Amino acid sequence: MAGGVINTGSHPKALWPGIKAWWGRMYDEYPVEWKDLFDEESSDKNYEQTVQVTGFGLVPVKAQGGGIEYDSEIQGPVAQYTHLTYGLGYIVTMEELEDDLYEKVSKTRVKALAFSHRQTEETVAANVYNRAFNSSFVGADGVSLLSASHPNTTGGTFSNLLTTPSDLNETALEDLIIQMSLATDDRGLRIKVLPKTLLIHPSNMFNAERILGSVFQNDTANNAINAMKAMNSIPGGIKVNHYFDAPNAWFLRTNVMEGMIRFTRKETKFDQDNDFDTKNLKASAVQRFSVGWTDPRGLYGSEGQ
Repeated sequence: MAGGVINTGSHPKALWPGIKAWWGRMYDEYPVEWKDLFDEESSDKNYEQTVQVTGFGLVPVKAQGGGIEYDSEIQGPVAQYTHLTYGLGYIVTMEELEDDLYEKVSKTRVKALAFSHRQTEETVAANVYNRAFNSSFVGADGVSLLSASHPNTTGGTFSNLLTTPSDLNETALEDLIIQMSLATDDRGLRIKVLPKTLLIHPSNMFNAERILGSVFQNDTANNAINAMKAMNSIPGGIKVNHYFDAPNAWFLRTNVMEGMIRFTRKETKFDQDNDFDTKNLKASAVQRFSVGWTDPRGLYGSEGQ
């Protein structure tokens, strides 16, 4: 990262007339994409914690004249969201501000700073997914976000990972939807886990559209309907994320509450002031947030092949 102060030597061409265009700072940007990855909540504390509590098991038969059995609740993993502060700014000398002949150079600095903050938000959010299969990045239950061995507090394990790793295709999508339809809670009771959206890398966007958009089965000569389209199995449709790293990884966000969460502690705030002694202009922007997951059932996926 470049440091220092922006002065008349930072871009000397700005001191002379005759420049047709300045480029390299301002580009079009994609709409906000991190909102497709997380449910957003606000926070007014340094950190937030979410705690699992188990339900009850199946009800046993009560023998005639016998007593009722009693079950108990158990506290499970505690997920902590510690809000990090992200800040960046710039300093411009009084002389540079006075001598710069091109308003486009000076007036777009704040926009460039906002762009940096937006890119940071998107990158930090996408990295949760980029590391979803990495055992070096674990959640409150001690395993990666997508794992075949998430531990239940009451014993046993569950999986939110496609049983047989596969690139995105019609069969793999159907298999993962079937897998989540057989999901259970911590006590082994069946729960209604449904896919909401398909999250993909840009390299899969045309493939995904063909898979979900075809009236008939994709890439076959079978005269059979596309069951996922007919059943509206993924009602939220396809969400392309341009900050995903792995081209073959794909994910299904589900309807499970307390799954993928972002806490916003402080919205991006811009400030500027002048230094009394140097007369330099200082401008900065700061924001605070945290991202992560609580219940891994909020996301299913495959790393691809």
